[in-house]
Amino acid sequence: MPVYEWVGKNPAGETVKGTIEAADEKIVRIKLRRQKITPVKIKAKGSGLLARLSTPKKVKPKEIVVFTRQLAAMLEAGLPLIQALDSLAHQQKNPYFKEVIFKIKKDVEEGTPFSGALKQYPKIFDRFYHHMIEAGESSGNLELSLKRLATYMEKSLALKAKVKKAMIYPAIVLFVTVIVLSIIMLFVVPTFEKMFSEMGHALPLPTQIVIEASRLTKKYFPHFIGGIILSIFLLRRYYRTEKGRLHLDALFLKLPLFGNLFRKVAVARFSRTLSTLIMSGVSIIDALSIAARTAGNVVVERTINQVRQSVQEGQSIAEPLSKSGIFPYMVVQMVSVGEASGTLEKMLDKVADFFEEEVDNTVDALSQMIEPVMIVFLGGVIGGIIISLYLPIFKLGEVVAG
Repeated sequence: MPVYEWVGKNPAGETVKGTIEAADEKIVRIKLRRQKITPVKIKAKGSGLLARLSTPKKVKPKEIVVFTRQLAAMLEAGLPLIQALDSLAHQQKNPYFKEVIFKIKKDVEEGTPFSGALKQYPKIFDRFYHHMIEAGESSGNLELSLKRLATYMEKSLALKAKVKKAMIYPAIVLFVTVIVLSIIMLFVVPTFEKMFSEMGHALPLPTQIVIEASRLTKKYFPHFIGGIILSIFLLRRYYRTEKGRLHLDALFLKLPLFGNLFRKVAVARFSRTLSTLIMSGVSIIDALSIAARTAGNVVVERTINQVRQSVQEGQSIAEPLSKSGIFPYMVVQMVSVGEASGTLEKMLDKVADFFEEEVDNTVDALSQMIEPVMIVFLGGVIGGIIISLYLPIFKLGEVVAG
């Protein structure tokens, strides 16, 4: 079915615009008049299939956060949900997200609950989002649930950004090291080798090692690159299997330096998710189930599922957490106090705040530690190669001077 772009005037005389799928222009006009919009301009955009193929079907997490925050503000200001959705759809720059919001608005107009309309787009609004909206609808305080959602998502994005910050510098330095070493071994060392062969003198052992390494690099460089690409492909494929993900996620938690960081991230994410859900009125069993799915690590996910099973059997949350070996003693103690005092969500919120700050401090500490180590390593390797290449020249100078 063709897609039409339209510009029109609403009852207030304001200019509005959007897109509509319709058989022809006449149907577009009928649909617009039903919405009390006077069409000013209608232009065929292309077939529905072509439009869908040309429109990137992706919504960035930041766009969802902004949508959630703005919707909460509009509802808090007293705007009806349908009017708020219409306003957000019109100001949305992402064409696909704009289309989705319009469809959600249409479903709500036809009587579908807001949470039910969101469930049709699980790739945009995940299970956590659905449950938060359902809880808000049940309590009659949707804007509060939306505000909590936006805050949770903002903190979650900040947490991810901190982890990326910790990982990106070593990755960049390692990449630059490989590039520089490849250039030296493939182009610089062969030039020196040719010069040394013309000199006809016996070469020092370090120089011989560097030249032999250069020959091997030149001979097997295509195999080396192919091996790296194949290893990455096989590793990603292995990670997609249940066994592979379990092994690698367990390894991530045991990595030197970074394992402690990943553990703190997992604790912060679990605490924040569970706290936000419980505060919004989601049952503890459902909240644990969702927290497990959002853990980001299979080992942590299994631990949370074991906690959920224990709670279903009538046990406390703190007891299975203490047996897991993943959650620190402080977390177990605070959860235990929260359960005993009936303030579990507040205790979890404090745990999340503490570990988010810990993640921040750990990232800063890692950056300060890794930066000089990487610089010394890079300088040592390249400096060692350069010195090895100049040793024969120094020896020749000594012979001439003697």
